Amino acid sequence: MTMLDKAGTFTLGDRTVRRMGYGAMQLAGPGVFGPPRDREAAVAVLRAAVEAGVNHIDTSDFYGPHVTNQIIRDALHPYADDLVIVTKIGARRDGTGAWLPAISATELTSAVQDNLRNLGLEAMDVVNLRVMGSGDGDGRSEGSIAEPLSTLTGLKEQGLVRHIGLSAVTPTQIAEARAMTEIVCVQNLYNLAHREDDAMVADLAEAGIAYVPYFPLGGFTPLQSDALSEVAVELGATPMQVALAWLLQRSPNLLLIPGTSSVAHLTENLKAADLVLPEAAVAQLDQIGAS
Repeated sequence: MTMLDKAGTFTLGDRTVRRMGYGAMQLAGPGVFGPPRDREAAVAVLRAAVEAGVNHIDTSDFYGPHVTNQIIRDALHPYADDLVIVTKIGARRDGTGAWLPAISATELTSAVQDNLRNLGLEAMDVVNLRVMGSGDGDGRSEGSIAEPLSTLTGLKEQGLVRHIGLSAVTPTQIAEARAMTEIVCVQNLYNLAHREDDAMVADLAEAGIAYVPYFPLGGFTPLQSDALSEVAVELGATPMQVALAWLLQRSPNLLLIPGTSSVAHLTENLKAADLVLPEAAVAQLDQIGAS
């Protein structure tokens, strides 16, 4: 039994994964563009994560681009039987590193093929359709996703994709997608300070669908709060460990993918699975998102 087992497991497609996973975004260079400063350190982090019991890795071929997936392959291939690798498609990078929509049938098909090639896989466990929105906030905007999703369902029928998820979507888009195909996970912005998806988390939990919060620690602007710091001091933990523990206790369908390029930071993150927040601490932390 690893420390991660204490946080429990949840179903992701037809696989069972530990709820504390790993997000590979930070393995690329600055701005998630280009190679990392220290490739050996990136390989070491991935191997340490799997050795600690992580069996859910979140990635994308537009991290780098291509760089992160190639590092994952170098570090972990041939993959452990229980390892689930999840990717996302629907965006591309230009020569300066800007993020651009890429949702034509040709672009989506090429993206899946790029992921397979760079990861060294014959089929992806889960592919999330990333919906590029308005660019404000977390980028979500309403609009039909039927056309790009139909391309992804076609790739599923071909056997290149086993399961489909969604990223940066609204409740209306989730309903539209679920009418077309099985959706196994939703990946949206959610953390202590961003609670807009509270109702969505509950609805997906009832449906047995995983919710994967991206930027669980605030992303490029780490979470900062006096209340968070106070609880951390009281519990003898770091603020980031408390923020992760709050998510683990928030709902059983939350799968966490905190990212880091440091083994020490990885170990710190994973220890959040051991942390149990008292009711008073949860009440105090809940006020952060309500303020």
